[in-house]
Amino acid sequence: MMPLNTDDYTYALTPDRIANYPLEVRDQSKLLVYSNGVITHSRFDSIAAQLPSLCFLFFNDTKVIPARLHFTKDTGAEIEIFLLNPILPSSLMLQAMQAENSCTWKCTIGNLKRWKEGTMLVKDLGGITLEAHLRNRVEGHVEFRWNTSYVFAEVINRSGETPLPPYINRKSDSTDRVRYQTIYSHYEGAVAAPTAGLHFTSEVFQSLEEKKIRCDFLTLHVSAGTFQPIKVQNALEHTMHNEQVVVKRQNVENLLNNPFIIPVGTTSMRSIESIYWYGVKLLSDPEAPFYIGQKDPYTTTKFPSKEEALSAVLEYFDRNKLTEITGQTSIYIVPGYRFRICKALVTNFHQPGSTLILLVAAFIGDDWKKVYQSALDNNYRFLSYGDSSLLIPG
Repeated sequence: MMPLNTDDYTYALTPDRIANYPLEVRDQSKLLVYSNGVITHSRFDSIAAQLPSLCFLFFNDTKVIPARLHFTKDTGAEIEIFLLNPILPSSLMLQAMQAENSCTWKCTIGNLKRWKEGTMLVKDLGGITLEAHLRNRVEGHVEFRWNTSYVFAEVINRSGETPLPPYINRKSDSTDRVRYQTIYSHYEGAVAAPTAGLHFTSEVFQSLEEKKIRCDFLTLHVSAGTFQPIKVQNALEHTMHNEQVVVKRQNVENLLNNPFIIPVGTTSMRSIESIYWYGVKLLSDPEAPFYIGQKDPYTTTKFPSKEEALSAVLEYFDRNKLTEITGQTSIYIVPGYRFRICKALVTNFHQPGSTLILLVAAFIGDDWKKVYQSALDNNYRFLSYGDSSLLIPG
């Protein structure tokens, strides 16, 4: 592929355009609709009327965990531990959240220089004593131990804080526990919300049902890497983050049997497109592991149909008598990528020069500039707690 100049995928976003708080009512956000090159403006609670008939929506049902933990040393120094990925007793998020007595995570550590080797950090949670032991300073490996029968999910729900994005210029508060979470969140493990879903309410789901628009839920545990900026001039040299994805057999059946798939959010889109590429791998190696590297879509020489790829995934489920599979994806969707399954996208407005802007540009071409300028001109709120868009390419 030709180099991608990162500067070509930026725009002027001033701090006053970033939403620091959510709207009082989720579905009252603005909705920009881009369809066949034409832009119109609406409100999110009318999205059912804006969606094509017979479309099928896919949602990411990951749940944000209180991943930011603060410990205070006897000296008064504060150490912040930010949970990234589980290591022990399992790297699988579901099992890690159910760990009892101890577990080890890869973390980022604030004020690391004040945490000396062999020093244990302790946090009293009122009946629970949580200990943190630094096991690998270079890799950021931290072992946690606690003195009750609570599983780790319960421990961090008592001790952790909501990990708001770095561009939200305030500390998290109690309302973020609810509002930085979709109403359909279910499987704990994300350290960032799938924010396109924050606008959905029970009333919106009711309107979808009335229009006979069907829905399904898969899981991608959003990592902190989603906020990692592109720091290289050629965006193709950026190292894409890796995330854990859980796919059910039902998901693949619905993808196979419905022609107009619309992911809600870039995480859902990356998951769905990754399923296609996993099918491509299975056609060459029937027992290939579910791992999609960032270069896989650009180095593959054979491009089977959606039906062939998804049928290979279903055969893998049947052959191994599975109902769900867990994999890893670092898929990097940039201009030049050909979408294999997704036909439209519901998404918020993203940071300048980010991997998510590249994804949007890959999906609707240079019109991404027109879309973002229209949002700026019409006083849309940007980023995680901001307004929404429905993008339907020609």
